[in-house]
Amino acid sequence: MLGHIMLGTNNLVKAGEFYDALLAELGAARNWEDSTFIVWGTEEDPLCFSITKPYDGRRATPGNGTMITFRAQSQEQVGRVHAKALLLGALNEGAPGYRGPEEDGFYAGYFRDLDGNKLNVFHFTPPTRLGTAN
Repeated sequence: MLGHIMLGTNNLVKAGEFYDALLAELGAARNWEDSTFIVWGTEEDPLCFSITKPYDGRRATPGNGTMITFRAQSQEQVGRVHAKALLLGALNEGAPGYRGPEEDGFYAGYFRDLDGNKLNVFHFTPPTRLGTAN
């Protein structure tokens, strides 16, 4: 249902380099850009994530309570992406691990990008619950 996610940036070049390296860990690459924005995607989802200079020319700021999440294929990939983000200058907002009981299956790591936007990379294994109707 979503078309794509877009975050504002105050430094398109630096943010582009950050996301080139980070999103490569998830199999995404740049597939569209101009002087004001960059879009990354995968073969399955060509327009999934983008950054932009704000249209109104004002300073980009992170939203309070806003978070963008990236789906990983495994817990190991969560760890690799989170570590890559920190290596690229992101701030740690929560080391990779289970959020909630392990049996609930939600494994995630949190960080803030170079502009302060909160991001999450996660892997979810749906719990097997006996006795539930299909």
